[in-house]
Amino acid sequence: MLELSPELEQYIEAHSQREEPVLVELARATHLQVLRPRMLSGNLQGQLLRMLCRMIDARSVLEIGTYTGYAAISMAMGMGEDGVLHTIDVNDELEDFTREFIRKSGLEKRIVFHVGDALEIIPELEGMFDLVFIDADKREYPEYYRLVFDKVRVGGIIVADDVLWDGKVVTEGEKTDAQTRGILDFNDMVQADERVENLLLPVRHGLMLMRKTKA
Repeated sequence: MLELSPELEQYIEAHSQREEPVLVELARATHLQVLRPRMLSGNLQGQLLRMLCRMIDARSVLEIGTYTGYAAISMAMGMGEDGVLHTIDVNDELEDFTREFIRKSGLEKRIVFHVGDALEIIPELEGMFDLVFIDADKREYPEYYRLVFDKVRVGGIIVADDVLWDGKVVTEGEKTDAQTRGILDFNDMVQADERVENLLLPVRHGLMLMRKTKA
């Protein structure tokens, strides 16, 4: 992964779409009030997800792992007024915080926030998705992939975060914990899946982009 200096990060931010004020406020509040703020998607990743939604004219999106809502709001901003984004998170302690920022974004009519176990909620969701963003329990990545695949239209996109897992995927001695094992199994599963085109990008902690080419 490319280690970015603060100066280079500032340069990138200065030459990318400006962060929306509500997302600036959300990022600041997350860092001040919530544990593990490094889990926040941030502007670079948020803008990428937003652009992907615009590029494929996404009308239906699923996010697995809401955290405080930064990515969900970013993607909803990239969808048309008739778009609907479903987002799932198991942490009910963050529900009030997240719902408040969804309300502040003005996108509460486009974002359906589910609180609970994604493995139980995903099978109950109806319809097909144009884009799925996976950013939750790394141990469950392979199962998330299996559950969502048939719910993604041909030509649709699946994006998975944290697939380089701070470099642990190539560090001997770091491959035995359950989180890293889940990421490794997921990456191998995608690479072997002839139903998708895939590209692993060294963005933040690693993003796997997959385009579904056949059912």
